[in-house]
Amino acid sequence: MCAMALAHAVWMSWLQVDMHLGLGTFAYDVGLYDQGVWLLSRGEAPFVTLMGRNMLGDHASLILSFVVPFFWVVPGTATLLVIQAFVVAAGAIPLYLFARRVLHSGAMGFAAAFLWLANPAMNGSAMENFHPDSFLGLFIPLALYAAHAKKWRLFAVAVVLAVMVKEDVLLVMVPLGIYVAWKYDRKKGLMAAGLSIVVTILGMFVLMRSLIGVPTRNEWRIPFGGVSGFIKETFTNPIAVVKHIFSGDRPLYLYQMTAPFAGLFLLAPGMTLVAIPVILSNIVSTFWYQHSIQYHYSIVVVGPLVCATVLAISRLGDRFAKVAMVVTCLFTLTTSYLWGQHSLAQTPRGVLGAQAPVAVSARDIISTIPKDAVISVYDPLVTFLAHRKEVYFFPNPFRAVYYGVDTSLEGTRLPAADRVEYVVLPRSLNEQLQWDWSLVSADFEEIDSNTYWQMFRRKAN
Repeated sequence: MCAMALAHAVWMSWLQVDMHLGLGTFAYDVGLYDQGVWLLSRGEAPFVTLMGRNMLGDHASLILSFVVPFFWVVPGTATLLVIQAFVVAAGAIPLYLFARRVLHSGAMGFAAAFLWLANPAMNGSAMENFHPDSFLGLFIPLALYAAHAKKWRLFAVAVVLAVMVKEDVLLVMVPLGIYVAWKYDRKKGLMAAGLSIVVTILGMFVLMRSLIGVPTRNEWRIPFGGVSGFIKETFTNPIAVVKHIFSGDRPLYLYQMTAPFAGLFLLAPGMTLVAIPVILSNIVSTFWYQHSIQYHYSIVVVGPLVCATVLAISRLGDRFAKVAMVVTCLFTLTTSYLWGQHSLAQTPRGVLGAQAPVAVSARDIISTIPKDAVISVYDPLVTFLAHRKEVYFFPNPFRAVYYGVDTSLEGTRLPAADRVEYVVLPRSLNEQLQWDWSLVSADFEEIDSNTYWQMFRRKAN
């Protein structure tokens, strides 16, 4: 099992790093973490100029403090991607131990680990840039295994690590704590649920509010005007709520989340309920990333669904358990092929490789930019240049795009525009970016170019 997990980690690392070197990573959501963690590793406040706000105000992801030491040795986007690949693959270990304990079979444990490593939603999350949420792919299964094995010190460690990942982790930790309280130990389960609530309140209303002025930037994702509007609509016009839930690609998302397990998890409703709040929040959200298995919002529930499937299989008896596991593995393998984005899938994600001429020439032209220069560069280049206090993806800061806490700065010229020393752009720009460049190009002179790229430096006064 360890060999399978290691192979998956190495494979994902190679895919992700090759994609990065082929200009397949961007400010959102890799460059911003690269700059933020680098600043922390240098003892600086993590104010990320790529998005115009403090990284820990954007999300209360204190778990990133454990990434900082890696940046003392090998800082960079590739480091983030490799860490993520190994953390996600490590989620197979507690799931193997859980299944081996429940099903009394190492082979069945191996199969459960396969259900995790081949799951299309898990791999979609693992291949979508870098997100602290990926750590929950290890911590949630670890907490479930520890509770089942009554290893309470390990459970405490897993819970503490999980609540450090993000401010909204209570959506999975509260039901997990309630499940543990019901099945294993009332006090410890309720303490876990309570801790997640306290940490969420502190993360949003103390840490995030103190850094960016608001407890969350994402209330717009809740339909019908936010939390109060959604609650009101639920009672006054439930038909509208039901229509919303079944609109667009939401039914497909639900199908893609459940099909890899052949629906067997329904035979273990208690464990399944651990996953329900996150799935419901994803379906309700107006942000379509949340109801797509290609993005990181779903990885948190895959572990509980694997555990629920294992518990369901254990209830089928020895005669049918092995058959059920084989069938489930076939479902997972099939859906991984049909819906995955990896190189073995039916439709792999189309990205350039490290040796693509446009990528090689990009890495070459940016190599001469001074390390402390203030720069504005084409978005795919920022993940190679984020280790500085001021870096912007063009047209920022000349025209603010996705910058700041809200949309109040959108389209405005930021004060930093007068400090930009270097600009790097592709020779071929869309109409909007051509217009943006035409407004400021008189202040710069071309100092280097190649077939694909041009580099400009601010003219001397």
